[in-house]
Amino acid sequence: MIDAILLTTVRVFTFSQGGALSNASGVLFERGERLFLVTSGHVLFDELSKHFPDRIEIELHIDAANLGASTSFSIPLYRGGERVWRLGQDAAGEVDVAAIEIDRSALPVHALYRAFSPRHLLRPSLPVEIGSSLLVVGYPLGFHDTLHHLPVVRQAVVASSFGLRFQGLGVFLTDARTHRGTSGAPVVMRVDDENGELDGLPWLLLGIHASRFDIGSRDLELDEALGLNCAWYADILMSLTAG
Repeated sequence: MIDAILLTTVRVFTFSQGGALSNASGVLFERGERLFLVTSGHVLFDELSKHFPDRIEIELHIDAANLGASTSFSIPLYRGGERVWRLGQDAAGEVDVAAIEIDRSALPVHALYRAFSPRHLLRPSLPVEIGSSLLVVGYPLGFHDTLHHLPVVRQAVVASSFGLRFQGLGVFLTDARTHRGTSGAPVVMRVDDENGELDGLPWLLLGIHASRFDIGSRDLELDEALGLNCAWYADILMSLTAG
């Protein structure tokens, strides 16, 4: 028996013209019959670092009785020269969250995974307080359980007023130790699900981890890194997966 939260998050490998580029984290989100992979926008396209993959691969379990059995599932990022993924947008501009629809009919017959849904997004009846305990589920530096192909979690707390747009952007801050490879990881909070409304996945998806937060005035020799991170509010998924 494993916690279902570990099956919501997949390792994302990026490629360009057949060559491997990087790895990151991604989370599965379903809306009705449609299934999406959600990750950071800069995982799929980043002008600043000249990162331009043309396809990605995710790793999926294929045997509920043997978590050591897995397969790679390839997803092209462009078709006919046009991108097939969607990048988030809000009133302040680009949101560093991207979603790409997965053809469920193309998945392995016995693919084993769990997916968040709109029911797992924050509700007004469940306020999130400053300092609330969170988890970040992902693949820091690619590290994971290589035998069972499962991610690891880092503890975090809410480090800015939840619900406010930190510095005018659609993000909130978390206090957690994170690394490269965590981009695209879900930021979640456990909740009671006595009524079974969340289908055995008793977690709220609060955000998508994007990057560590730093300030340009920090003295790299005298000052330690802040240890704070940006997470984009997960409600962006409602517009990203609409239509």
